[in-house]
Amino acid sequence: MLQVLSSAWALLLGMGLLMVGNGLQGTMLGVRGEIEGFSTFEMSMVMSAYFVGFLGGSRLAPEMIRRVGHVRVFAALASFISAVMILYPVLPSIYVWIAGRILIGFCFSGVYVTAESWLNNAADNSNRGKALSLYMIVQMIGIITAQGLIQVGDPGGYEAFVIASILVSISFAPILLSISPTPAFDTAKPMTLRELMRISPLGCVGMFILGGIFSAQFGMSAVYGAAVGMSLTKLSLFVATFYMGALVLQYPLGWISDRMDRRGLILIVALVGGGGSVLGFILGGDFKMLLVSAFIIGGLSNPLYSLLIAYTNDYLDHDDMAAASGGLVFINGLGAIAGPMITGWLMADVVLGPAGFFAFMAALMFVMAAYAAYRATQRASIPVEDTGTMSPMSPTASPVAVEWAQEVAIEADLEAQEEGEAI
Repeated sequence: MLQVLSSAWALLLGMGLLMVGNGLQGTMLGVRGEIEGFSTFEMSMVMSAYFVGFLGGSRLAPEMIRRVGHVRVFAALASFISAVMILYPVLPSIYVWIAGRILIGFCFSGVYVTAESWLNNAADNSNRGKALSLYMIVQMIGIITAQGLIQVGDPGGYEAFVIASILVSISFAPILLSISPTPAFDTAKPMTLRELMRISPLGCVGMFILGGIFSAQFGMSAVYGAAVGMSLTKLSLFVATFYMGALVLQYPLGWISDRMDRRGLILIVALVGGGGSVLGFILGGDFKMLLVSAFIIGGLSNPLYSLLIAYTNDYLDHDDMAAASGGLVFINGLGAIAGPMITGWLMADVVLGPAGFFAFMAALMFVMAAYAAYRATQRASIPVEDTGTMSPMSPTASPVAVEWAQEVAIEADLEAQEEGEAI
């Protein structure tokens, strides 16, 4: 781990600052939207817009990089991110915010693709898995740190948005000034969705559902906190707890995943996650119970992303894993676009009110659990000794990082096979 840190600290520092800036602007919009008098459904459209842009960027950024190179793409997208973050408080219009979120989602996707390809290139076969783990930890710490910064200045003013813009601008310096060479860029051609669905129905359906769950917690948790009248201190702690749960439970669940039937684990995790959501729905008036609920939801939904990818890999040849990753990311992105809008509709006073935030995630978790149980009746499980390794991965990552995780899983599987043959 220290070897990875010493060779790629500049890239990791830059990515950490990027995550702080992204997490800060997302949470601040939820708070500022309440101040500006936007409805929960209007804010849900703003939050969904980010995932529209992110999905588009993940598809178009690779071609942009091939045409003009990493550095130019990185610098161009970076300038747009900083500009949009300043634009939010200057033009508090729902239409401007939606357009800005689409643009900023597109730009962040392209920046992640660029930075993650650099970071992957900085690693080698001996430390690629550690680099991936460290990258995921940096992502989560960045988002958690961002929640502590929303208390800086007046939420109705400019300070927090300016800080987010500055952090993003500073983040490019260590990345662009890093001595790491510009990597050769290539991504695998995605497998068709029809073929992917045939190979792993649970993987595809689960990733679509999980897209809705994650985008709801990433985009609407601050909107929920503002809607129920949380103080800035409580709201920042509430949002941060989702990611604290992810940071704490990712590795234990990964360890368990490599030692039991993954489909059964998906069923259990989804059921417990649904129960945590019900807890928030019923006991939302107790802030301590809200924190427990957030910890359970975040701690289980984030590892589900890695778990579903690993489950799908169990039915794929090594040569097909990279191609499948693009399809899984795309399916997850489609679910992410719909998640905040449905959540915003449920949170309207004429429907369920703010508690609709937890109702939506509970429903999706239970649907995933039910589908996992159904799939158990349709196909026998793969023996645990024949399954691959689960690599930790955050739903905020780009397709490049997911392919990177596939490389780590393949390398781990090949090493295990070699050890088995040696014995």
